[in-house]
Amino acid sequence: MGSENYDDVLVKNVCNIYNKLSTLESLSPSKEVNMIFTQLVEMCVPPTSINVTELSEQVQEWRSKLIKICGTAEGLMESHYSTILGSFDSPLDHLHLFPYHNNYIKLGQLEFNILSQHYSRIPNQIAFIGSGPLPLTSVVLASNHLTNTTFHNYDIDASANALGCNLVSSDPDLSKRMKFHTIDIMKVTSTLKEYDVVFLAALVGMDKEAKIQVINHLYKHMAVGAILMLRSAHGARAFLYPVVDPCDLPGFEVLSVYHPTDEVINSVVIAKKIAHSNDQTMMFPDKCSVAHQALNNHGGNMIEELTVAE
Repeated sequence: MGSENYDDVLVKNVCNIYNKLSTLESLSPSKEVNMIFTQLVEMCVPPTSINVTELSEQVQEWRSKLIKICGTAEGLMESHYSTILGSFDSPLDHLHLFPYHNNYIKLGQLEFNILSQHYSRIPNQIAFIGSGPLPLTSVVLASNHLTNTTFHNYDIDASANALGCNLVSSDPDLSKRMKFHTIDIMKVTSTLKEYDVVFLAALVGMDKEAKIQVINHLYKHMAVGAILMLRSAHGARAFLYPVVDPCDLPGFEVLSVYHPTDEVINSVVIAKKIAHSNDQTMMFPDKCSVAHQALNNHGGNMIEELTVAE
């Protein structure tokens, strides 16, 4: 009963934040905007039993709008800080000025650890889809973990890529290993076969339908055996980012789903493209129900292994 009351209060409070944000003239960084988003994140980070997919249609509707508002605000914040960082002679020496830099350090370490558990080789080439104006995941992985790997950063926005490219242009190593491509990923086909690992940013496909379209496109064009790393959200964090369920990944074997319980907001899903067969395809709905059952039972303070039977 107490848990239900807590969840009801949480939904009401997040809804109030949504109403505040939706009336703002601008979502660019400012004292007011920063304060409201800080409140929102602090509400959504603590572990909770809430499952956003079971909430009312009205709540689902404003949650969808809130995710888009968060995505817009995140893009504006990253552009703001990327512009500041780019004004230095050596931008990468000043990354600590970005308030969430430490989160990216932790997320990079987490994603590298998960990747290492499931992929024994060092990737030669990685694609990061939706790299944005502040491509910190690529920078952290390339600098700290995968120091010989080439990173191909894809973004549909030319100005975002220009800012991202400017951050690494003065670094003799990263400027050679970080490539930037301005294109809609849905128009990239045969090139996707060249990548050992593909990262899909949380805000590429901000609603379920768009996300699944991108995932299906990646499945069609990635090499068999290549790894797909996705960002998802769990519990109340799903008010901030879209959720990717294992059953949203037909054609992929889901290797692991990890839900952080610290200040790293995003869950991490790692999957491998498998060769298509009717037997394996028929197993995906069952895999999804197993995943939901496991995550409901354990809350998410763990890595949940989800392996398709050979």
